[in-house]
Amino acid sequence: MPHNTQERRRGRSTPLSDLDPALTESSRRLIGCAIEVHKELGPGYPIDIYRKALIKELEIEEVPHKTDHKIDVEFDEEVIGTVGADFFIEDRFLLNIIAEYQDVTSGDRNALRATLRAADLELGLIINFGQRRLKDGLVRVLNPDALRKDDDEDDYEDDDSEE
Repeated sequence: MPHNTQERRRGRSTPLSDLDPALTESSRRLIGCAIEVHKELGPGYPIDIYRKALIKELEIEEVPHKTDHKIDVEFDEEVIGTVGADFFIEDRFLLNIIAEYQDVTSGDRNALRATLRAADLELGLIINFGQRRLKDGLVRVLNPDALRKDDDEDDYEDDDSEE
């Protein structure tokens, strides 16, 4: 039985190989853009500086994106509000950015996971530009509901092919 939280999390995580390869490639392109921004600026700036630099880098690299993306939240088949993500990348996944000299919190993760459920998307990323090393501020968040739905659809297709 794992003793620390990080080991327990690692045991539950979904490997990148289980995600759609095109989605994985899209996320790698975005991460490459974020690395370029962080290499040039480093930590310490307000979030707005990183936001503008990332938009510029996404445009240079021709990565399709939308900013301040709003998503309807439904309850009992009725829209009861909206949530947002900082970026919607290639119409495939969400990105939230922060610029704080602290670890990404479970609250940050939970908020993005809820937004992923509302959007019915598999993947979200949180990038914290406030970390000295960008890889220490990069967090992948998955929507287990969307991943299970994809598994169920695959099972269904497999059943059809056997008949």
